[in-house]
Amino acid sequence: MRAPTLVIGLASAVLLLVVGVILLGRPAAARGGYDVSALPAVNAFLNGTSAVLLSAGFVFIRRKHIAAHRACMLSAFGVSALFLVSYLVYHAQAGSVPFQGRGWVRPVYFALLLSHIVLAAVIVPLALTTIHRAWTGRFDRHRRIARWTLPIWLYVSVTGVLVYLMLYHLDAPR
Repeated sequence: MRAPTLVIGLASAVLLLVVGVILLGRPAAARGGYDVSALPAVNAFLNGTSAVLLSAGFVFIRRKHIAAHRACMLSAFGVSALFLVSYLVYHAQAGSVPFQGRGWVRPVYFALLLSHIVLAAVIVPLALTTIHRAWTGRFDRHRRIARWTLPIWLYVSVTGVLVYLMLYHLDAPR
């Protein structure tokens, strides 16, 4: 196994382990008393910003504006990294918020949430690999994996906003 692949695999595994420990590892009573109530909205904003940057980056590469494409994609990665930090801080402090919706919206929410979670885990090594291949000038391999990375990353970003809206702002049928 080549060193970059090993590093990307280990980094992805450690990140997923940290997320799992924070989300599932401690009871809510053991969490800190900081006011993190604004972070879900911040996280939705960061997810939405990532989706806009990814879309703009796609348009730029289609028009062969390589520098603008690179700037958008690296910015999307940075915004996604900020999202992850904010998300982890929020859940380390506040725990999980149960979905209150009833009726038909409940299975819709959980199907969306499940697909979001699974693909959020998948996107970590995909995004790192895609960026690494571009960074090292292996553009043929970069393009091949980017065809998978972009739609998955966009899906995760958009569904992150939808999960937020459904969890915090949906007046669901009861």
